[in-house]
Amino acid sequence: MAKNKVVSYAPFTLFPSLVTSALLEQAYAVQMDFNLLVDAVSQNAAFLEQTLSSTIKRDNFTAHLFDIHKEVLKEGVAQTVFLGLNRSDYMFQRNADGSAALKQIEINTISASFGGLASRTPAVHRHVLNVLGKTKEAAKILSNNPSKGLAMGIAKAWELYGSANARVLLIAQEKERNIFDQRAIENELLARNIHVIRRKFEDVSEKGSLDQDRRLFMDGQEVAVVYFRDGYMPSHYSLQNWEARLLLERSCAVKCPDVATQLAGTKKVQQELSRSGMLEVLLPGQPEAVARLRATFAGLYSLDMGEEGDQAITEAIAAPNCFVLKPQREGGGNNLYGEEMVQALERLKDSEERASYILMEKIEPEPFENCLLRPGSPARVAQCISELGIFGVYVRQGKTLVMNKHVGHLLRTKAIEHADGGVAAGVAVLDNPYPV
Repeated sequence: MAKNKVVSYAPFTLFPSLVTSALLEQAYAVQMDFNLLVDAVSQNAAFLEQTLSSTIKRDNFTAHLFDIHKEVLKEGVAQTVFLGLNRSDYMFQRNADGSAALKQIEINTISASFGGLASRTPAVHRHVLNVLGKTKEAAKILSNNPSKGLAMGIAKAWELYGSANARVLLIAQEKERNIFDQRAIENELLARNIHVIRRKFEDVSEKGSLDQDRRLFMDGQEVAVVYFRDGYMPSHYSLQNWEARLLLERSCAVKCPDVATQLAGTKKVQQELSRSGMLEVLLPGQPEAVARLRATFAGLYSLDMGEEGDQAITEAIAAPNCFVLKPQREGGGNNLYGEEMVQALERLKDSEERASYILMEKIEPEPFENCLLRPGSPARVAQCISELGIFGVYVRQGKTLVMNKHVGHLLRTKAIEHADGGVAAGVAVLDNPYPV
């Protein structure tokens, strides 16, 4: 029995789920704007410091990252090429008139996953529809290959680094359930004759080193690009791992992401970006981009000490079904809803710890039926909601943006009884949008 459990299939829906074409197109159209915005935030040290000042007093994880950021700035940033592989996630808000609106849930700037598996799902649903004799419908399933696009970004950064024998270092977790998702990107790179070495943070602290030019070497091999598929949760770091992260950040290798870009993806930054006039400051002279971005923002509220935070807490306690409480965490399963949220807010309301959270308007999509397939569980038809992610890639050399693209999508679907959590958290399953 144990042998059978070594490899198991990723959960998926039996059928593709309907998605309004206009919303899919809107999500694609705004992705390059989000790439520009994340890049602008990552370069704006004053904005990051001001925005995160209250958070880092109470959130040790964000504070650790911020300390590394400050240390790197003080020493002088060695890397000259910057690579962003991100995924912006949305839900479809049900409006009073029955229409739907695209609302951003979050942007993932580190270890944005499922680009590999999402490249494989169109064939599954085409096959299912063809078996059912629905060839016309099967042809409508969109082609999708994020792993190729993500690899293209890494390859561009590797090329600009300019050392033909240098490797891509993938920082992996010890027990990686999602390895096939990562292998898809590794294989795309290998097809371009770019070699990937997989190591853990612990390996970096034991065998990683910088030369006098701050070039990074791992097991004696020069590293051009460091691709993090670990390092986005507090549990990923021991003291030794924090030291390894600092070593990587101090190097001139291209980090994906560098620590400033990871900080740009925090919930607190997301909330500050929604403040009136903030996008105009960060993206001056780009009113169309600002309008496209702002159209996707849901209500976001600061919980910093003071009148504004007090008011947000009062409103959320009075109408708990309209809000979500979010800490500065990635990886799914961290948010609080309903009664749990109310209890947390009652506990936090007089404490400075509340500044390590934000409040967000709860998105209420229109549920639909689909059949969910999971390893070890019977197939079941459930009332579901979906979350759409768009993968973005950008590469900057110095101050020049040399690549800015959207490279594919991810649709994840879950039964409505699950408030929070993604595929890796065991809640959502992989899906495809069927454009209508």
